[in-house]
Amino acid sequence: MEIHETIREQIAANPVLLYMKGSPDQPQCGFSAQVSQVLMACGERFAYIDILANPEIRSHLPEVSEWPTFPQLFIAGELVGGCDIIVEMHESGELQPMIKEVVPADAG
Repeated sequence: MEIHETIREQIAANPVLLYMKGSPDQPQCGFSAQVSQVLMACGERFAYIDILANPEIRSHLPEVSEWPTFPQLFIAGELVGGCDIIVEMHESGELQPMIKEVVPADAG
């Protein structure tokens, strides 16, 4: 399917990519809001895709990622998880070093 290839290309092209409802400035659900706030607190740039504005991605991403819910965070091409996992990783101090490792030094 062409949309699956598009999703794989998006994931490969962005070191840190969040599929979310809305945008970091205007999240459209509490879980997306939490994850985007955690990512902003890490202090590195990240890409996002609003699945509400992209219904085809919304319907096919769970097939590609094998993860049924949103938001979904990918770091270095790998699915890290959803809201609960990301918040726990942030609170334990695991998330920020993971992000810093993959974000190019000149991106900030």
